[in-house]
Amino acid sequence: MKSIRNIITVAMVALVAFFAAVPAAGQLKFGIKAGAAINDLKFDTDILSKDNRAGFTGGIMLEFTVPLIGVGLDASAMYVHRTAEFQPDVNADMESSGRDYIDIPINLKYKLSIPVVEKVIKPFVTTGPSFAFLVSKKDVNEFFKNKTCDIAWNFGFGLEFLSHVQIAASYGIGLTNTLEFVGLSGNKATIEGKNRYWTVTAAYLF
Repeated sequence: MKSIRNIITVAMVALVAFFAAVPAAGQLKFGIKAGAAINDLKFDTDILSKDNRAGFTGGIMLEFTVPLIGVGLDASAMYVHRTAEFQPDVNADMESSGRDYIDIPINLKYKLSIPVVEKVIKPFVTTGPSFAFLVSKKDVNEFFKNKTCDIAWNFGFGLEFLSHVQIAASYGIGLTNTLEFVGLSGNKATIEGKNRYWTVTAAYLF
């Protein structure tokens, strides 16, 4: 856990140092974003059987881009509903897990300018940490409880159209445990799970 915190701290310091050094003439845009969130829980044991489900996300975003070099910052505040079904015991029915978060992804973004078509379409890539804070209940049933904070690292790509519309997809790798299970089949050992998820969004920037 300490190493994860160190990674996040270094990343945030690097972001602050970068944007403190860029010119004030950078382009700042505000927008709205919505899409689908497809969750894939990864457990530290193969005891649990699971079935992934698609959720949804929506919120607001800010984008700051440095002119000429195409490097910038993409930060969002998103409501995310993640769902999954799993079987905590071979003799038990499938349990449904619905979790609601306020998710704050902060990404470095690089836009690739292609001569001739750059005013119409620009591909881009993104990467950075995401901080999701649980807003639904923590204790779900006798088998598991949700963690209040879920930290992940995202890798994404997308296309920007006419400098206003962005279609993007990203994959998030959980760095902290999002679920904690206890008491399965009489075994009191803790079973933990991390999030893996795809997020596909469409955004309009003003």
